[in-house]
Amino acid sequence: MATRVVRFTGVTPERMEALKARIQESGGPPPDVPSTGLQVLYDEAQGTAVVLQHFASAADLEAGARVMEQMDPSETPGARASVDACEVAIEMRA
Repeated sequence: MATRVVRFTGVTPERMEALKARIQESGGPPPDVPSTGLQVLYDEAQGTAVVLQHFASAADLEAGARVMEQMDPSETPGARASVDACEVAIEMRA
């Protein structure tokens, strides 16, 4: 499994609420993003968010990244600070 990790700064509660509403309304990722899951971690006190986009393979991650990189900045939770393409090495859940 591969995960695209995107960190945002300057995230306001209003932008986070708008993002939540858009995601819930769409019911899933954009048509050209072969994602298997999404997690959004939000730290309101620091005004940061970390978005974890999960993919079945590195090739799917690359395809999804091409689409996501074209996103209008107004559709993101804040200013993109960093992007990492990671292979999931360890995963534990309780």
